[in-house]
Amino acid sequence: MKPSRLMLLTAVALLAPMAPALSATASAAPRPQLTIPDPGFENGGTGWTFTSGAGVGTGNKHGGERFLYLDAGAGKSAQLTIVAPRNGSYDFSAWIGSAGTGGTYTIRRNDETVQTITLPQHPGYARYTISDVALKTGDRLQIEFGSGSAWVNADDLMISPAAPADPKVTSSDPEVVAMFDWAQKKANSWVQLPGTVGPINVDEYQTGGTGTAAYEPTYWAGYANRSAYYSRDMTHQLAGAHLIGLDAENETMLRSYARSATAEHKYFPVWSLNFDAKTYLSIDYKSPDNFVREVPATFELVEKAAQAYLWTGDRRYVDDPVLWDFYRHATEQFIDLHNSAKDNGRVKVAEGTGQGIFQGAASYNEQDGDGLAEAGDGIASEYQAYLAMAVLARGRGDTALARTYDKRAADLKTYFNDDWSGTGSGADMVRAYTTSGTPVTGWGKENSVFMPMKQIIDPGPRNDAYLDYIQAQELGPDGSPNIESTTYLPDMFFKNNRPDTAWQWMKKIYGERETQHVNSSQGPDGDYPEVSFTLVSQTVQGLMGITPDAPNHKVTTQSQLPTGMKWLQAADVPIGTGTGTVTVRHDGATRTTLTNNSRKGSYSWEARFPGVHKKIKVNGVPQHVRTKVVNGVTYTYATPTVRAGATAVVQVTD
Repeated sequence: MKPSRLMLLTAVALLAPMAPALSATASAAPRPQLTIPDPGFENGGTGWTFTSGAGVGTGNKHGGERFLYLDAGAGKSAQLTIVAPRNGSYDFSAWIGSAGTGGTYTIRRNDETVQTITLPQHPGYARYTISDVALKTGDRLQIEFGSGSAWVNADDLMISPAAPADPKVTSSDPEVVAMFDWAQKKANSWVQLPGTVGPINVDEYQTGGTGTAAYEPTYWAGYANRSAYYSRDMTHQLAGAHLIGLDAENETMLRSYARSATAEHKYFPVWSLNFDAKTYLSIDYKSPDNFVREVPATFELVEKAAQAYLWTGDRRYVDDPVLWDFYRHATEQFIDLHNSAKDNGRVKVAEGTGQGIFQGAASYNEQDGDGLAEAGDGIASEYQAYLAMAVLARGRGDTALARTYDKRAADLKTYFNDDWSGTGSGADMVRAYTTSGTPVTGWGKENSVFMPMKQIIDPGPRNDAYLDYIQAQELGPDGSPNIESTTYLPDMFFKNNRPDTAWQWMKKIYGERETQHVNSSQGPDGDYPEVSFTLVSQTVQGLMGITPDAPNHKVTTQSQLPTGMKWLQAADVPIGTGTGTVTVRHDGATRTTLTNNSRKGSYSWEARFPGVHKKIKVNGVPQHVRTKVVNGVTYTYATPTVRAGATAVVQVTD
């Protein structure tokens, strides 16, 4: 969703229905905040100084009604000076279009240039960011746009706090290094600066919104022309957000969805919230029985809350009553209330109405959603929500409840493979049911992709054939029509131990970052937030195979380096809520090095290597060979303890 404006000084109009206050921090006294006085130029450029041939106009705006313009030719500029009210480091972003080359976007600190971006010829708006600008109280920050060979337009400026975490990637392959560096900086440019007063209910039809509110710790997740974050996008961005330190944002956003899943909403969470983390985005919410809702999102929110818990060890994810009530409702009452169209025997499968997204869709594939009661992405996400509940219940010390959810997950997976998905393979596998109970086969985009991605299909030839089928469909004329759907493919292939294919899709997504998005007002594909966040997580969770268990001080690794990538290292990967990080390096698929960068505490490290190997060494010392089977794959592994400040090396040989 795109920032139409970061602040509007118009009167507050009617707001959409609001959830109660989310946390004590929401009512805390505001601190002085670095602010751009007129970021969307709606007030004529308050605070800006213009040369001749520069000013504020109407017409070619990015959002709202006005924009900054510089006419063609040398010597034209617009500059804003603001004074830092306190120490901090920030990212400064702007949407800019230029009909020619030579224009500039510059940040100066106390009259000294921090960075200048020389603008390419790109008449359509794209987003440019100057990152990690350190300011001290009283520093003068100057933002300047300079003219080039043709006109330059700018709009919708935004300040983000610099990323709290800063993992670094190095490799024998320069492309993965460049990709991660780009993705990390781009992802953080979407973070809202808490306390910023900005518009709410901005969309392509209400470009000025309906009023203003103070923003909570949140980040963009969805279209960049809407003042909100979306559940589907946010859950897919959560791991990448953690890796750059956005744990406060993840918790705020998850909790806002948990609060919205009320009995009045039949335990559906709302689809989108404004950046105040309270107000439901008006384009998607009309009334308690008329709002956008899609079955998989309810379950993905539970799944990703457990993922956040495993990355951080933050006990709020298991102790907070608002979150816990949501998990229980989502995996119990929600399913009971939406389980009537198809008889599923002794298991329960949550259903959509088949009447469109405003009445409750079964699938994320909105083009295929009408008429469907159950879909592959819904049942697969339900399976993962059960597994997540087992993790969360164990975090609370409730082992009996954890066993209950483990059994529900196992029963649902058995039912899916023995009955729900039919007996066919590839194109003949069932991936949905209509409201009349008719099975649906063939290509279903998300409701096909999610089944192997969520690992509900039993490993083996049938799963392999379905992966081949998905790959063929995605490469054909009926492949995912938008970049946000494509971002799921690396995750799906990594989950199924196909790193070469996953890496091919990562490179394709990165390579198309300058391609115009199918939504013309969105800008280039690289300016869709999901692209950058998922490339961050796909590098660390996918290529590096790093799986955390922060509550139990454990970490698992598995090399998924593609053919031709000799080595890859991810340094300072955050695990836990403090300053604890690990550095992991894979040399091929047979040697892994882990350094515990923490000042105290140790990690139990499970170093996995696919296949049965004859020998395994830890720090050069031979160990007894142990193997295990995980999701149908046999691994050789060792479990050394790595103390604070120490490094361990595990290597297998045949």
